[in-house]
Amino acid sequence: MNCILLPATNFQHDNASAYINDLMQITHVNKVLTAKVGDTLKIGQLGGKLGSAIIKDIASDSIELGDIQLTINPPAKLNLTVVLALPRPKVLRRLIMDMTALGVNDIILINSYRTQKSYWQSPMLARLDEFVLEGLQQGVDTVTPRISLQKRFKPFVEDELASLITNRAIVAHPYSALSFAQYMQQQLKNPGPLHNSALPSMVFIGAEGGWIDYEIDLLAKQGCTAVNIGPRILRTEAAVNVILGQWLLSDAKMRLR
Repeated sequence: MNCILLPATNFQHDNASAYINDLMQITHVNKVLTAKVGDTLKIGQLGGKLGSAIIKDIASDSIELGDIQLTINPPAKLNLTVVLALPRPKVLRRLIMDMTALGVNDIILINSYRTQKSYWQSPMLARLDEFVLEGLQQGVDTVTPRISLQKRFKPFVEDELASLITNRAIVAHPYSALSFAQYMQQQLKNPGPLHNSALPSMVFIGAEGGWIDYEIDLLAKQGCTAVNIGPRILRTEAAVNVILGQWLLSDAKMRLR
């Protein structure tokens, strides 16, 4: 945890004081930070600002904070929606944490041909808020991404997708002849009025084994471009981080233009 995030209900007296009552956060303060009364903690209010607080008292089930200073705005979200074929439950936690920490604005978990039906019954889906909180505390952010579940691929693509694409959309597909770098070069030749208009606003990432041809074709009919991210076929968690890393790198380069 690079900061301790607290819900608004944990703040009292117009944010003059607050308390930590989450067991994992208390353990982190005591065992990892080895903080004592009088020490300063980096904190934030969920949905609000970041700042600091002084530890006033430590008990077994709560930590009292005072001298609250919440003056720092959270980092801006990425103008990006990640549509992810629901992965294996053990992978889901890491991916939600990573995407949250990197600042993804919207996450859509979707069914695909290669998504096992049992994944939709996983108890991990009931713990998404927990994984988001871990990602926010890692990335020092307070604003949660929007997460939605889409259990039917074809109706979503045909009936809802077009209204959600605000700029461009790409589909990660290892068998595409077009690389992400080539795609970006093509888009930069025809930039729009905004500095980041060449960047895709939506990225589709498949399950282990990727998308099948039918899914690629259906997405292509909605204007989604299939791109590869190199000659290697990666696990879902590696592909997510590679794509987001390339997106961030491209965004940084465009800001320097």
